[in-house]
Amino acid sequence: MRSHYWPFHRGSRLPLLLQIRWLGQFTDGLFQSALASFVLFSPERQPSAVAAALAFTVVLLPYSLVGPYAGVFLDRFSRQKIVQVANIFRAADLIIIAFAIKNGLTGVLLTLLVLVAFGINRLILAGLSAGLPLIVEKDELIAANALAVTGGTIGVVIGGGVGIGVKKLLDHSQKSDLSDALVIVVAASCYLIAALIAHRLSHREIGPHEHEVNSHSGGWREMREGFLILRQHGDSMRGILATSVQRGGLTALTLMGLLLERNTYHPSNNPDAGLSGFGFALGIAGIGIGVGSLITPFFVERYGRHQWIRLMMVGAIPFLLIFMVHQRQWTLVLAAFFVGLCGQAVKVTNDALVQSKISDEYRGRVFAFYDVCVNGAIVGGALIAALVLPLNGKSLVMPFVICVAYFATSAFLLRRVLFPPQK
Repeated sequence: MRSHYWPFHRGSRLPLLLQIRWLGQFTDGLFQSALASFVLFSPERQPSAVAAALAFTVVLLPYSLVGPYAGVFLDRFSRQKIVQVANIFRAADLIIIAFAIKNGLTGVLLTLLVLVAFGINRLILAGLSAGLPLIVEKDELIAANALAVTGGTIGVVIGGGVGIGVKKLLDHSQKSDLSDALVIVVAASCYLIAALIAHRLSHREIGPHEHEVNSHSGGWREMREGFLILRQHGDSMRGILATSVQRGGLTALTLMGLLLERNTYHPSNNPDAGLSGFGFALGIAGIGIGVGSLITPFFVERYGRHQWIRLMMVGAIPFLLIFMVHQRQWTLVLAAFFVGLCGQAVKVTNDALVQSKISDEYRGRVFAFYDVCVNGAIVGGALIAALVLPLNGKSLVMPFVICVAYFATSAFLLRRVLFPPQK
């Protein structure tokens, strides 16, 4: 008998989709660790909050700009083919990035190449999210999202850890820039493997179906159409906004942790120690993400999706307040664990909420809009952190602002009269 707690059964195609997503996001972690090492943790480069925020903006800018068009592609052409070709193109782009890093290039060319890489990444993730409801039953969406989103996020953390470990091994015999380039070459080969796995899905298996293909012109006009569809499902829209706020706060905390590990908890002339400390904090956050995913299906069954999102928006506040008044490594790790746990609970639950409410012919555009909102909030969180944080990362204001944002979202945006359970 099938259970919504365990969405695998004979003939299920979910494992294929999970393999593509998990391998791709593990590879994202490899790539991001090498990029962070090269840009933020090189001995000759001491990042400020503004530099770190700029790095986050560069990562997210491309999809925020092309997302509306990507959503239309996902609702018009085979998502399987888009995912496959995008992985191949991304692998080629990483080979060029590896060459640029090997030669120490840090200018406009590297920035453009990174923009392309992360823009493609968001397209792939939006396509996989839009296609997930076509290969599982509706009552399996919470568990399937918990596996897909959480496994992918943990994959990023593991990939980052592996990347840091491989780089340390290579640094004994190679120059630092060459080590980063070699890690990126390994990442490129993993993207090619993900493309091969995507080939095993049939042409329309993750949508859109032939009768759902929309033939109208694309771009921001159809993005607006996706927004209007969401307006008819107010709880989905509010859930998207809440998820965006949560991710913005998480980004601000991440930048704060990066600066503390790089410039306060470790000597600024020992960037490898800072990178290791930052990687450890991300690893603990990854464990929190896993826990948040595991407990979510059970608590959703008990409290319902709407109440669980409301509770998880404020669940991390006590630990953020502890970190605010006692900014040590262990309190940073504690806050990272619970912000990761609560944030993943919000994301997994809201993904399933949106997937269950939006018909497949609009789902690509809605998830593209979803990603643009989240990315915009992440950039906003990074910019606020850049304005608030000093070079050493110590700040009472930043954790307090995050707490206020989370509380206000739960108490006002998600209050029961505006965010009630809907059929």
